[in-house]
Amino acid sequence: MNSSSLELLKNQFQLDPDFIYLNHGSFGACPKPIFEERSKWQIEIEKQPVSFIEDKAIGLLDWSRQELASFINCDKDDVVYFPNPTTAMNMVIKSLDLKPGDEVLTSNHEYGAIEKTWKFMQREKGFSYSALDIPLPFEEDQFIDIFKKNINENTKVLFISHITSPTGIIFPVDKICELTKGSGIITIVDGAHVPAHINLNIKELGADIYTGACHKWMLCPKGVSFLYCSKKIQKILNPLVVSWGWESEDPSHSQFLDHHQYQGTNDISSYLSVPKAIEFLKDNNWGQVQKQCRKKNIEARNILIDTLNTNPICADNYLGQMSSIQVNITDAMDLYGYLKKNKIVAPVMSWNGMIFLRVSLQCYNSIEEIDFLNNTLKKYLDGI
Repeated sequence: MNSSSLELLKNQFQLDPDFIYLNHGSFGACPKPIFEERSKWQIEIEKQPVSFIEDKAIGLLDWSRQELASFINCDKDDVVYFPNPTTAMNMVIKSLDLKPGDEVLTSNHEYGAIEKTWKFMQREKGFSYSALDIPLPFEEDQFIDIFKKNINENTKVLFISHITSPTGIIFPVDKICELTKGSGIITIVDGAHVPAHINLNIKELGADIYTGACHKWMLCPKGVSFLYCSKKIQKILNPLVVSWGWESEDPSHSQFLDHHQYQGTNDISSYLSVPKAIEFLKDNNWGQVQKQCRKKNIEARNILIDTLNTNPICADNYLGQMSSIQVNITDAMDLYGYLKKNKIVAPVMSWNGMIFLRVSLQCYNSIEEIDFLNNTLKKYLDGI
């Protein structure tokens, strides 16, 4: 894909041109055709709200889930929409029958909101939440060995990110899922950053539960994510919001869908925009876009570690379109505020006693923008 094609794609986004947006990974950005698709569905709903919700919604959601299921390779009745991965994971974590003495095994690279959910339920139920220290720079063999050595008879759940939020590393979660096969341990993967960022094949991965955001790298409007659950454990999941699907007088073929698909009156227009997003990705040869963005991300990472005089935290093959670079400063918010003042949108995070600048690139970003960030960092460092 050449630069002119990327420029055409850039024009599809609605971002403020006065800002350099190097934070696609947090909330994504929705191209005009997909945004317009959601608006179309909102208008359609408002024409005949009762008829739409009573007569059309279930069939349309079925169609949308089928398109999504084909995209991520799973059965459409094993996947359900949620407004975001945090809500989906709250449902899962609150459903698990964990008791004192049971252990949830995870890493210290997990997303903060989900860590808080685990710790909240740990306080309620008394189970152990063990976050293993995965050192930097990341080494795959060491990573797998750490988990292998720590799985024990008390381990009931293994929870792991596919792409980590604070460090931007692609974890080899397929190999972690392989460790638990036949053990009775439930494997839960937080794939918020994965769909349309790297290839996702749910069936090949082998996780029992997988959640992914559609509003990030899939370019959907805000308010749409998914939860996949294998059939063998669907019945252990309780509805987060009890509504008409629980003990339904007219049950469908799937208790999983009955319990989780309808959680009160909700605007489903974002859910119905997913097929349009998938079409947009296919029409724009998104595999090539991913490759170009990944190449740009590695180039950006190399430029920034040179300026910041730090080392890469992982090899190139564990990076997609997002990377975290250590910054040897003491005040993350001061740098974050300085970048915002210079109209650069990029998170600066404290993690494990270190401070990281995270850059996540999409097709609308350029190396010239990275150069501007780099020069801004130089000015900041000169001033402290």
